[in-house]
Amino acid sequence: MLSLSTVRSVNAGFAPSYTPVAIFVGGTSGIGQGMAEAFARHTNGNAHIVLVGRNRAAAEAILATFPKPAIPGISHEFVECDISLMKNVRLVAKELSTRTPKINFLVLTPGVMTLNGRNETEEGIDRKLAVHYYGRWRFIRDLLPGLESATKAGEDAKVMTVLSAGHGGTIDIEDLGLKKSYSLAKAAAAAPTYSDIMINDLAVRYPGLSLLHSFPGGVRTGLLKASDSPFLRILGATLPLFLTPFTYSVEAAGEHQLYALLKAGARTDDRSDDIGLTKGYYGNPEAMARLWKHTEDETSSIQRGENKTNCLGFVYSFCMRFCP
Repeated sequence: MLSLSTVRSVNAGFAPSYTPVAIFVGGTSGIGQGMAEAFARHTNGNAHIVLVGRNRAAAEAILATFPKPAIPGISHEFVECDISLMKNVRLVAKELSTRTPKINFLVLTPGVMTLNGRNETEEGIDRKLAVHYYGRWRFIRDLLPGLESATKAGEDAKVMTVLSAGHGGTIDIEDLGLKKSYSLAKAAAAAPTYSDIMINDLAVRYPGLSLLHSFPGGVRTGLLKASDSPFLRILGATLPLFLTPFTYSVEAAGEHQLYALLKAGARTDDRSDDIGLTKGYYGNPEAMARLWKHTEDETSSIQRGENKTNCLGFVYSFCMRFCP
């Protein structure tokens, strides 16, 4: 268990021989913002940094604080994306693959806080699970070629999803996506479980990559204040006053999670300690295989829909919108 000062000192020693490319999905607020700011600070701005999120104004304000790169041709930029829709994820991932054919660090931190029940997107995926798992999986899947290019160049190729490593539950492989039986408790357990299995499965399929799922602990982000649940918004305005001694600031969480990204193992806790695959891991080979196929199908369906629309044109589009 390392102190913040130690973690910050270790992070400051990060000095790659190459110009790193880092993509922070969810980097316009909260933990993602803290990690992006720490990464920019410790590289002195000499890295190609991409913030992916929904809030352009927030992104531009964050980017303006980054140290100016001393190396010509380096850029710090923002790409807009609502990760709850897989069609958005696929389009943005395609764009990023073109603009950044090599990726060294892919960090995924988007979050949503709500007390509402199942709330399906237009693609039939629960919005909470879309943000916390499916959209992240699709980003990783589609950006794998860039990560593999970094590996082939002998550079870092690391993926980190920040959620709740080790805090999942038993997986129901007959109800993946919770379409048969849904509750807030099941959704809260499913996303960390799926993420644990995802990271382990990717590690087996792509042994050249470094893959990590972390638990950041309590962090004073704006998730509660941004919730669509009035009760949670009220808590967001009052709880920080009482929980400050027991939670991390965005800056501190960013340093701890960056340390985990640079140094640690497959699953880490809020102090960046590696918890391995023993504590609270509910995966097995069958679950890995079933979840991979399920997720591929769920996140690729929009692509199949687009292909159908191209073939059948207006008739298909009309029926999809108005026919029962």
